[in-house]
Order: sequence, then C-alpha cells, then structure tokens
Amino acid sequence: MNRRFPTIAVTAALALVMFQAQGQTPPPTADPYANNADAGKTQFPLAAPAGKDSGAITKAPPGAVNQGMLDPAKWKYGPAYDAPADSQVWNPVMIKMMKGEKVTGGTVFSTDTPETYCAMANAGYDFIWTEMQHDSRDWGAVGRMWKACPHAKAVPGVRVAYTDEREIQHAMDLGALVIVIPTVRSVEEGKAARDWTMFPPFGRRSQVGGQAFDPEMWGNVPGGYRATINKNVVLIEMIETLEGAVAAREIAAIPGVTAIFAASGDLGNFSGYKQGTPDYERLINVVHDAALSAGKRLCGPFAWRDRPDFTCFQNGSETAAIARGVAAELGPLKDTQGKPEVGPYAPKK
Repeated sequence: MNRRFPTIAVTAALALVMFQAQGQTPPPTADPYANNADAGKTQFPLAAPAGKDSGAITKAPPGAVNQGMLDPAKWKYGPAYDAPADSQVWNPVMIKMMKGEKVTGGTVFSTDTPETYCAMANAGYDFIWTEMQHDSRDWGAVGRMWKACPHAKAVPGVRVAYTDEREIQHAMDLGALVIVIPTVRSVEEGKAARDWTMFPPFGRRSQVGGQAFDPEMWGNVPGGYRATINKNVVLIEMIETLEGAVAAREIAAIPGVTAIFAASGDLGNFSGYKQGTPDYERLINVVHDAALSAGKRLCGPFAWRDRPDFTCFQNGSETAAIARGVAAELGPLKDTQGKPEVGPYAPKK
C-alpha cells in the first residue's frame, strides 16, 4: 500500500497542472475544508478583508445609499421594515382614539393572577391599565397575565414606573399596546418615552424579540408586528407637576404621543390645591389647552367622563370593580349578613 501513495500523489498533481494550464478551476477534492476560503467570500461578499482595516467609517461599499463619512444625523433609513402600503391599524384602542371616541381603561392594581386579569380584560373596558408605578409585582407576572388572554376585549396596557429604557422596553417586548408614562416634566422626558416605545426610525427601541412577537400575541398581525407597531401603540404621557404643566404644549406636540393625561390626584399633590379651586382648575385647563393645540386626545379619571373634550379615562381597580359588580348583582340583598350575638362576627361591644 505504501508503494501506491507516490503514484496517487503524482497523478493528482499532474491533473491540477492540466486544469490550470487550460484556465479551468479544478474540481473540489474530498477534503471538506479545502474550499472554506472561497465559501467565506461567497457567504460574506462585503465583509472586511481578514486582518485589514476596511475604512468603512469613511467610505461605504459600492451600491450603498449612505455614502461618505458615517453620520447618524444624515443617515437615510432603509426600507427593510416599511409597513405594506395597504396596512391598516389593528389596535382597537388606537382606532377609537383616531375617531375621537371615548376610551376606558380598567386598572389592574394588585393582582398577579391571570384569572383575575382576564376577568377584568373581558369585563367591557377598552384596555387594561396594568399598574407598575405603585405596585411591587414583577414583569414576569405581567407577562403571564397578558399571555393568558391576549385577545380579550380589552388590550393589554400598562403604566410604567417612570421614563426609563428598561421599564418601557420590558412592557413593549411583553406585548403592551397602551403605554402610560407618569410624571412627565419636560420635553426631553417626553421624547425619551417616545424613543423607548417605538422602533426606528421614529424611536430607539431595540429589537430583541419577546412574547409580543409570538404568533398567539401579535406575531401574525396584518403587515407584521415590527413593521406596524409604531402606528398601533397608544402612548399616553401624564402631566402631574407644575413643571409638566408649563411644558404641556411642547410635550403634547411630540410626534408619536397619542394623548396627554391630566393627573387629577398629583396635580393637586404638587400644587397644594384641591379639585374645584381656581388654582387647581387652572392647571387642568392648561393641560386641556395643550391637548387641543396639538390635536391629541385628552385623558383623565373616569369621573371626568362628561368634562368637555376629555375622551380617555382611567377607571377603578379590580377590587373596586368587584365591589361594584357585587352591589349591582345583589341589589337590596347586599350587606344583609346575619348578626350572631357571640363569636368573631358578633357586634363589637
């Protein structure tokens, strides 16, 4: 066998010389790694040469739309994520907002059980205001609740803790269709909230996936989730402080903001005046005027459902809803429990 090896090697060498002499490419050998270099060039034709500086920071490859020095301010955004020309809005809340119709949000304040959440989501509200500013539940619990009934009557919404990339992107990645931002004090905060809510080119939300992309959530929406969510997510920014009131017109005018919310409780908290007093009502009217000037929807508590120009409302919590529902169901039988004379249910003496 050893005597045959030189003969095979010589034969292979002669064949290679003949193919090269005729200008032909030799056939691949049995070695699976022999053509790796060429395969790499084919797979990554515009890749930087191995071990060399490509100069890409100052010079674009042939055919690139963006030429010259790399400059984010002058970058022409590409068409990779354009929504189809005939795509329509699929978020029911956004549809009502666009029509100027009244929108209600039921508050899920303390529960973390999917059963209670889904009962609220199917009770008749337009969206669920999942409370994350003043509750200690974690995002894992929120995701489980939303995933349990994603196509309930009310779409999943949330008030995040504050204007923050982590908070807002957690909410969006889990499938929120309504984002409420509390205590917006400046245009800068308002723009940051928009940026973390929306994908480029309108915002800065990064694309990493999450359950929002799942087929049972929004993965199969017409036009695709990534391409259409910017036009479907409802962004509500809350004016709660004196600084926010001063900047309310500019905040309302931020592209991408759907509505501003006149915070009934905290505008009293930060001003020192109660509802009905001239100083308090002045602040509410400032927010009102800001919404009208920007052509945006105006939100407030459900008690203001008949206040002029208010079309978006936060309703009570799940515990309040249970109490109201039981009262409506029982009517005169409500609170007619028996009254023993002894034991823990006996009247206190």
